[in-house]
Amino acid sequence: MKPALVFDWNGTLLDDTYALLETTNVILDRFGRPSIDIKTFRDHCDVPLSRLYLSLGMSREEIGAVERDDGALFHDLYEPLADKADLREGARRVLEIARRQSALLIILSNHIVAPLQSQLRRLGVDHYITDVLAFESRATQYKSMSKGERLRLYMQSYDLKPASTFIIGDMPVETDIARNLGLTSISITGGFVSTSRLQAARPDYTINNHHELLPILQSRGYFSEC
Repeated sequence: MKPALVFDWNGTLLDDTYALLETTNVILDRFGRPSIDIKTFRDHCDVPLSRLYLSLGMSREEIGAVERDDGALFHDLYEPLADKADLREGARRVLEIARRQSALLIILSNHIVAPLQSQLRRLGVDHYITDVLAFESRATQYKSMSKGERLRLYMQSYDLKPASTFIIGDMPVETDIARNLGLTSISITGGFVSTSRLQAARPDYTINNHHELLPILQSRGYFSEC
């Protein structure tokens, strides 16, 4: 059976950690708050981003202003920065190999479908991806079903087997999803959260870049001819 590789997008495949840090600092500055460094960002980053803002001392009224008009302030700041981001180290090679091996390549994201698909086309990897599971619009972001529920329903619809499904992400939420659905969890460092926070969630594997993903898959009996 071919494996299903379920990738988070932001911070996992897309190297946009500093784009989100810059966006966060601009928002903090708008409300007279001090800027933060990358360590502080990784110590506090959480989803939905309102949790990040709250942990950095913003008031609920300020957070409400950020979320007004379907999060226009955030998206208008973030998207131009994301347009400059590349894929993370080794990601393109893994996608190419997995597609040659006829593996399912699924993106599971808290981002929005249309801009995510636009980024895939910009980076020239859209043809590798089997499906994109994400929010339908800015208006529904974090208001409709969770990532875990979205993946559960998808696996049910396409009869994907947990034993051959791997989820790769840069936050503890992906490890939690794997545990709930019986999947293999692979955490990648260097994304939105610190290594210590990733390890505290107890993933099955931890990698530092996507080059390290292939040996894990081979050890589980996949892609042995690569």
